[in-house]
Amino acid sequence: MIARLLILLCIALLGTPAGAAVNCSGKFPNPVTDICWSCMLPISIGSVRIGGGAQEDIPNPSNPLCSCGGNPILGLSIGFWEPARQVEVVRKPFCLVSMGGIDLNPGLPAAESARFARPGGSSNSFYQAHFYINTVMAWLQVITDFPCMEKAGFDLAYLTEVDPTWDDDELALILNPEVVLFANPVAVAACAADCAAATLGFGSSSLFWCAGCQGGLYPFSGEVPVHMGGVRTAELITERLTAKMHRELLAWGWHGRAGLCGPYVLPVMDKTAYKTQLIYPIPATEKFGGRCCQPFGRTTALWGAGKEFPVRGEDFTFLLFRKRNCCVGY
Repeated sequence: MIARLLILLCIALLGTPAGAAVNCSGKFPNPVTDICWSCMLPISIGSVRIGGGAQEDIPNPSNPLCSCGGNPILGLSIGFWEPARQVEVVRKPFCLVSMGGIDLNPGLPAAESARFARPGGSSNSFYQAHFYINTVMAWLQVITDFPCMEKAGFDLAYLTEVDPTWDDDELALILNPEVVLFANPVAVAACAADCAAATLGFGSSSLFWCAGCQGGLYPFSGEVPVHMGGVRTAELITERLTAKMHRELLAWGWHGRAGLCGPYVLPVMDKTAYKTQLIYPIPATEKFGGRCCQPFGRTTALWGAGKEFPVRGEDFTFLLFRKRNCCVGY
């Protein structure tokens, strides 16, 4: 009996092994207690930033005046970070963590999550992920007449369980054939510089194949070659799935001068246009350095400690704050 109890305790502490049953649990995000609203800051008019304190930002169009359309209407160039998308990383296929733990399984075969130990003590892992449209400001109706807010509500947009490229790195080459150019020591070593840049501010857009301290952004699949904790792995998969959405033209660019008059096609994701906030299982609402949102690629060692626990705390949900520049007409 004592031996069985020790075995069960070890399983609970080490996580759920491959092939074991995984329960589906979750929580719909509470907009009052789970979301760090200061992540929307700073607000900018042209290149002038208003408020925000320690909140980080990327460059904005320098001219405060703008115009759009064939019959130009003079307007103000506004910038802010809009909570607009959401990604959940799950162990059980078709488990909708963000919907309170609904098991949506329609009976289709899908790869289960797994963690494989390798000689030397390292391990790799695999997870499924879901991409949501979550324009929080729209469905809360906090601001009803501001033209720069996307009015799309809440919707499940993508399930990796029905995507054959998500659990097959060779098939994923269809979407990211350029990965063969970066499978070399020089390209991999460059990601160390991207990690340093993301930890101090934002990652480098020119190092588009890197996910900062999380490793390589390619391939666009759910297998992570080096598992170093659930939070870090979930952050990497969140970045990969967002990049995949851009490559499939399901996510567009909304920032910079090109975004003043509306979204534009951006097949290679600009990782500096996103900040993330963990909202499940433990919302990351505590501020580190005056902020609780993290740019893509920032090390999870600064904020991820204590955000994972066995069984019910091994699935993760991230709210994405997307950089938005907009021309607000008079």
